[in-house]
Amino acid sequence: MAELFILRLSRDSGVLGLAGMAFASQLFSTYTNSFDEASDNYSILLVRPLLEFSKEDLYKICEGGNQEWVEDPTNQNPSFARNRIRLSLRNLPSCTFKYELQAVISACRKTRAYVDQICSNLINEAVSVMAQGYAVIDLEILHPSKIEDICLSKFIALVLQFISQRHRPVRGSTSKLLLDYIRTFPCKTSLTAAGCYLCAAPRSKGTKLLVCCSVNSPLPSKMELFYRHCYETHKHYIPSEVEQIIVDGKGNSDNLVPDASDVQFLDVASSESILVEAKRRNILSESTYGNIFSLQEDETQHFKSKTKTISDHDLKMRGVHTVSTSLSLPLQPGQICYFMNRFLVSWNLSNKISGDKSPVEEASCNRDLAGKSLHHFCRHCMVGHDMVAEVRHMVDADWLYLAKLSKHQNLENCEKERVILASAMEQISEKTILCSDYARLSAERALQSLKSIPVAARRSLPVLINSHGLLLSIPSICFKHCPYLMVSAVFKPRVPLGGGHSSFL
Repeated sequence: MAELFILRLSRDSGVLGLAGMAFASQLFSTYTNSFDEASDNYSILLVRPLLEFSKEDLYKICEGGNQEWVEDPTNQNPSFARNRIRLSLRNLPSCTFKYELQAVISACRKTRAYVDQICSNLINEAVSVMAQGYAVIDLEILHPSKIEDICLSKFIALVLQFISQRHRPVRGSTSKLLLDYIRTFPCKTSLTAAGCYLCAAPRSKGTKLLVCCSVNSPLPSKMELFYRHCYETHKHYIPSEVEQIIVDGKGNSDNLVPDASDVQFLDVASSESILVEAKRRNILSESTYGNIFSLQEDETQHFKSKTKTISDHDLKMRGVHTVSTSLSLPLQPGQICYFMNRFLVSWNLSNKISGDKSPVEEASCNRDLAGKSLHHFCRHCMVGHDMVAEVRHMVDADWLYLAKLSKHQNLENCEKERVILASAMEQISEKTILCSDYARLSAERALQSLKSIPVAARRSLPVLINSHGLLLSIPSICFKHCPYLMVSAVFKPRVPLGGGHSSFL
């Protein structure tokens, strides 16, 4: 723990980083455990019970239990920063130094526990997550001007990381930019940061903040593809006992969260000021402060001497590829893709549309104007059984296409509409609608649905196209070209909002 503290101190880490490794945390899998919309993306409970034991203690434990251990031969190599710090720590007075350093780490942990609890409360009170993959922050409930910088920075970082599903830390100038932006009330401008686009929510007069995924930001170059029947065989569920342990652990952590008056580093900005504040509060003696500062300076110089700018060419030579921004990928019938790490998308062709509709079919709006189910027959359709679809995000041309398609009418179509509207008075058991007519009606309904989705959020919606780039379906707004085309897009991010980053025990 002392090595990690010095290492992060030399990297100018803040108080949350200096709190060190968590005693217990949740690790969320890199894949979703079920295609079912109602299922959870279960996590692994990671507990580190030996975290505070010294190496000497671990040796004695192994010797007492007649257990053999393996020594890593690289542990003595000073080329590695952690080993270099460890060797330097051996030359310092052990008892006083370790005791005081541990007191600083404990104070940092109290600060982190308090910040995590504040962020959890703010998320529950002020954030609404929509099924289309965007979030709305109520600034009036949030009261950004009354929240400490460290809490507000962590809060907005958690929201942005959840929406973008890119869990890179939000630091430095980006964090400062976001802090200034969210404190501007009412919100009147827009901002792109950390893979997200932020702006005032429509009709909110700047009192609500819209956070949606920015399609112009780098996205994963590799998207997962899998088939439903293969995927479901690997479903696994956490036993109820483990789930109860997680619930109990979180409940106990709420009782252990310190009061604001007991948090000592809440207003401390830099790593250097943390040491100064610890000395002012008599947590660190003058000698321990000097030793820590000396270790920090030495390791900082090592770090700076090895830091250099790596070009894209150098990255490629080392086998590291830059992130691709191409979002289009082929998708076979029955196959499922994880689009932008946020949506599970699948499609298939059905031989018959029955009256008993599943939730996915219900969302596809397969009803006539009188509310009765219809049997549809493809005649003039761009969908074929040998088709390979592609998935990409929504673009402006898609909106224009829907508008143009919804206005396309002819005398034959008008006559068919007249027959449909008269179906409530006549006993008609079956009707035939051309795919072109079905697509037009579907486009009209989709345009109505689009009105409820902010323009900025529409751009990250998944869209199904054919190999020629022609629009087939936008499942999130109930549009599809053919009634036989079954398409599903479920917003299912890998890591939940605020999850996977903090200790709760």
